[in-house]
Amino acid sequence: MAKITFVKEKKTIEVAPGTNLRKAALENGVQVYWGFHKNFPFNCMGFGHCGSCNVLITKGEDNVSRPGLWERFRILAGPLLFFWRIGNEKKLRLSCRCQVEGDVEVETTPTHNWHGERFWG
Repeated sequence: MAKITFVKEKKTIEVAPGTNLRKAALENGVQVYWGFHKNFPFNCMGFGHCGSCNVLITKGEDNVSRPGLWERFRILAGPLLFFWRIGNEKKLRLSCRCQVEGDVEVETTPTHNWHGERFWG
């Protein structure tokens, strides 16, 4: 069994390896959407189109699936996600496209530094 620790919620759950991070979070009462994206018309319900279920994998980046082509494209093409990605290239993931293979720590609805720590140099 793999353990997912949600840092802000101070909650740890056990899941089978290969479990989708978004589904596991929502089934256990952990909100991955922020702001008005919590409601249906403002999120894509886990298809990877909106990018509003982004999370930071704070520990255990090697214990999740590698980002696929669509996820990488979505993060680079989205105006907000593009800037949130700066400084978090390996940590920022879409929870709907992320499969948990081992123990991880996740920060849901991360507070975003709009310019990134490396933005100015």
